[in-house]
Amino acid sequence: MSKRKRPDSTAPAHGLTEHEKTIHDLIKSKQDMGIFSQDIKRETKLLPNIVTKSLKSLLAKNMIKEVQNVQHKARKHYMASDFEPSAEITGGSWYHEGALDKTFIDLVRKTCLSYISSLKIATVEMIYDAIKRSKLFHVECSQEQIAEILRTLELDNQIVEFRSTGCGEFAAIPIRRVCYKIAKKPGPGKEPKVSPMASIPCGICPRISYCSPDGIINPITCEYYNKFLDF
Repeated sequence: MSKRKRPDSTAPAHGLTEHEKTIHDLIKSKQDMGIFSQDIKRETKLLPNIVTKSLKSLLAKNMIKEVQNVQHKARKHYMASDFEPSAEITGGSWYHEGALDKTFIDLVRKTCLSYISSLKIATVEMIYDAIKRSKLFHVECSQEQIAEILRTLELDNQIVEFRSTGCGEFAAIPIRRVCYKIAKKPGPGKEPKVSPMASIPCGICPRISYCSPDGIINPITCEYYNKFLDF
């Protein structure tokens, strides 16, 4: 569901040129996803100078705003003023001032590992409830975000996913419910098994489940992945 702010009663409802109204209606139709300036030109088929002039006018009238898209920082992204950008645009709590907050992500990862270790076996719901009750973080993490973190830990071979049998050590967990245990450490003289994901940014990225070749989050535009390839 789109997060929509209360409309600003002071915002002018009239006095727009035909071009400004066309552009404003298009931007508003995109709701909390917004739209890139290039796409505005493509969809309205207006001349570039008219689009630029209209955008400046709409910004001055506080009818639209420019927002930062964490995956396309160099491109201008616009949204109607009565909407707040979605987590896909801002990156949600995993991002701070437009950059991936690795310190916060690392803290959440360590906290999840700590709870799994103490509980021996834990579901996403159990870990989420424990974190919510603890009030450890300055921002609230959703259950979906905790699931994303667990996915990165699994990719790094730090935890292992199981399906509960409802018996023995799984007695407290409903049958077939997904749960996690700390991965076993290698025996003496054996090298630890390192996941191929551990050496690339994807291994710690909590948004990896949203990453796809044609998605807003994708390997082609990801600045962290591109830096890794350049290195």
